[in-house]
Amino acid sequence: METTGLLRRPARRRPAPGGLPRRLIQLYAGLALYGASSALLVKAGLGLEPWNVLHQGLAELTGMTIGVVTTLLGAVVLLLWIPLRQRPGLGTISNVLVIGVAMDGTLALVPEAHALAVRVPLMAAAVVLNGAATGLYIAADFGPGPRDGLMTGLHRRTGRSIRLMRTTVEALVVVTGFALGGTIGVGTVLYAVAIGPLAQFFLRAFAVPTPAAGSTIVAAGAPRGAILRP
Repeated sequence: METTGLLRRPARRRPAPGGLPRRLIQLYAGLALYGASSALLVKAGLGLEPWNVLHQGLAELTGMTIGVVTTLLGAVVLLLWIPLRQRPGLGTISNVLVIGVAMDGTLALVPEAHALAVRVPLMAAAVVLNGAATGLYIAADFGPGPRDGLMTGLHRRTGRSIRLMRTTVEALVVVTGFALGGTIGVGTVLYAVAIGPLAQFFLRAFAVPTPAAGSTIVAAGAPRGAILRP
């Protein structure tokens, strides 16, 4: 199930002086918030993002926490980069290590939500927070998450479009996750519809300034080759 397309920008420009600390803060804040927002969707119980449908299903099957499954599956997907000749960045490795921990931590801290009057706003807030988190960590420009790298790698190896690769892989992920006990619902649909526009908005909001010709500082667009998925 595709949620958004490939985001591109013109040729990469040198980060502004002092930009590295900000980019690192954005990277780890974004990944932590991504894990937290995914956990809130779990608590809402009205449907998850495509990959987390699979993570939840595998957690039900194995007895592991969803955060541990997220981390382990992220590592497995990263291994698939090798035959696809993809190169991970700091953001790729951090994605594997941080999101699952943030998910389990949030799930342990946030109480269960039973009333629909609480679950619906929780779902909506989680989707918006996920969009903000996506904008934060992608704008930091430290490389795509392992699952996005899988999409781009398949695109390069097969010659098929990113849209087709994403749709095919995520459809398989959702169907498999649902068969294993993962949750599909209105939250899944809302996420698919809203995450693209939200992430685009927050990418612009959190863009790291870069120096243009003549030393004029401008805000960069979306990181080259980034896809909106950890």
